Amino acid sequence: MSVLTLFFLVVTNMLARLKSGEYHPKNQMNSSGESREAWHPRNRQDCDAILRELHEVLASPHFCNSKRYPALLQYIVENTLAGKSELLKERTIGVEVFDRPPTYDTSADTVVRYTAGEVRKRLLLYYSDFGRNSSIRISLPAGSYIPEFLHGHDHHEEAGNGASSQSAHTRAVDGLLQTDGEAPEPESSVASSNTNSLTDIAGIVPRPFSRFRGLAAKRRTWLAVAVILVALVVAGIQWRSSAVRPQAAVDDFWGPVLQGQHTVLICAGGVVFQQQNNFSGVITAGKDIEYPFVSMQIASAITQISGVMEHYGVTTELHSSPSTPLTVLREHTAVLLGGYNNQWTMRLLQPQRYQFTPEPVESIVDRTQPQVHWERDHSQPYSSADDYALLARFRDATTDSWVVVLAGLGRNGTEAAAQFATSPHYMQLLRDKIGRDFSNQNIEAILKVDVIDGKTGAPSILTVYSW
Repeated sequence: MSVLTLFFLVVTNMLARLKSGEYHPKNQMNSSGESREAWHPRNRQDCDAILRELHEVLASPHFCNSKRYPALLQYIVENTLAGKSELLKERTIGVEVFDRPPTYDTSADTVVRYTAGEVRKRLLLYYSDFGRNSSIRISLPAGSYIPEFLHGHDHHEEAGNGASSQSAHTRAVDGLLQTDGEAPEPESSVASSNTNSLTDIAGIVPRPFSRFRGLAAKRRTWLAVAVILVALVVAGIQWRSSAVRPQAAVDDFWGPVLQGQHTVLICAGGVVFQQQNNFSGVITAGKDIEYPFVSMQIASAITQISGVMEHYGVTTELHSSPSTPLTVLREHTAVLLGGYNNQWTMRLLQPQRYQFTPEPVESIVDRTQPQVHWERDHSQPYSSADDYALLARFRDATTDSWVVVLAGLGRNGTEAAAQFATSPHYMQLLRDKIGRDFSNQNIEAILKVDVIDGKTGAPSILTVYSW
């Protein structure tokens, strides 16, 4: 449910209450004589009562169709009852409830603050719609992650004989005369017990009553208009906030990969020089090569990935693919840089839909449609031929760990893939194509890269597959 939709639900509910006379602008939450006070559980029975109320809230339509909101509410309530209020801090909640890395940037990723705001609003809606008769209420004060528990009940004036009904009407009129023209609505129980209540009140105060009611009605109308305007403004701010936070797309891409990791392995392909008639000028370095080298483009990719890992508080280990055993790959999440010069890229991509074709035909092929493939133009010099790259993130069955592949047909494609995977702008484009479950899916994307005089240009997305 979007923020705008939720605001309109609140406004619609408020307008309905205005129309029915439930809502009074001086005291929204106590319109029916509600009397509650903050309450601290003292024994196990009190805690059990709060937990039962929590389960009722979580089972309501306002919470049961979501994952984030129940998770946050349950976490803060249970830890408060356990006396662990020191855990109710934004970063701790982000790590424990939303699986963020311990060093994530709370100013860029506002998942905890946003979810707390939603929980706060949904609690108000729940107690307005379903929980009016609850002896215990759970609330979340603004600016805090420590819930409050309110104990008490609503005092409804029950209509009895004619004398008590008349007394209630008299009190209502007294209230009218004391509020400077602001008329509280008579309670529904009184109105239902005496269909002629307005006539009775008019008999007590014949003229002023209609004037007070008119003023109150005007105030309620203006209040409703103000609430709608505020809702639209807040929704617009929220929309703009989400629009200017593309960094979240980078977090969603790397979040699953870095979860529980202190060290990430960067496994780069190595090469050696080859005779000048070779298209790229190099060949893949094998295990017998003691000192393979990497190009400036691969060095740039290593720098970009290392910078992202440092941002998330994760260290990196750089390995050359020919000398990297399977046991090392099984111990860490791996980022594989390079395509044909990286044996592990070639091997681990074999079960996937998009993969590199065997040499000497260097291309990226769609395994489900072998006629669909992408390759560099060999009629152009290597420094002028546009490159193609494969960006992938998947849980690998061989290593039983996450693998990220950033691999071009040539070195320019690998550099562009690394730039793509670390850029908020490009990651946002990828998330827009995949949709809402971006952080929970395996992904393969084919990129096209402009190459001019050996320099790597901007990448663009050709196709995306997720599962």
